[in-house]
Amino acid sequence: MNYVKYLREYIGHKPVILNGTSVIVLDEENRVLLQKRTYPQKNWGLPGGIMDMGETIEETGIREVFEETGLKVSNLKLVNVYSGEDFYMKLPNEDEFYLVNAVYVTRDYEGELQVDNEEGTELKFFPLDDLPKYMVKSHRRFIEELVEEKKI
Repeated sequence: MNYVKYLREYIGHKPVILNGTSVIVLDEENRVLLQKRTYPQKNWGLPGGIMDMGETIEETGIREVFEETGLKVSNLKLVNVYSGEDFYMKLPNEDEFYLVNAVYVTRDYEGELQVDNEEGTELKFFPLDDLPKYMVKSHRRFIEELVEEKKI
């Protein structure tokens, strides 16, 4: 069941609080996997998305990484949970929400990269010190804080 679609049938575009997960996937060369997203504005970003009913927050990350990249991840380690005014969003369809986002990191993955053309147009590993210029602002923050706090 698509929880957000279900919820929006009742509340329309009014602001809600949604839970989500972003996953920092690192390869053996310590590069981070990013997806060139179709929204927002074709910026690069981490795989992740909104929790469905009945899922754990970890299951959300595992599902979203698989849907968006074709990779099966495991051994997720919590980096931080982000929330507040900085995580308010208003989508082009007028839906409003505040995101409570759990960010995980892993080096454990298997499979072949496969672009999900609905949510992204390209997948690529980037060096942690050479991230793309056009990137989801919060995702850049997650990666930079991970590096600064030496959690990798």
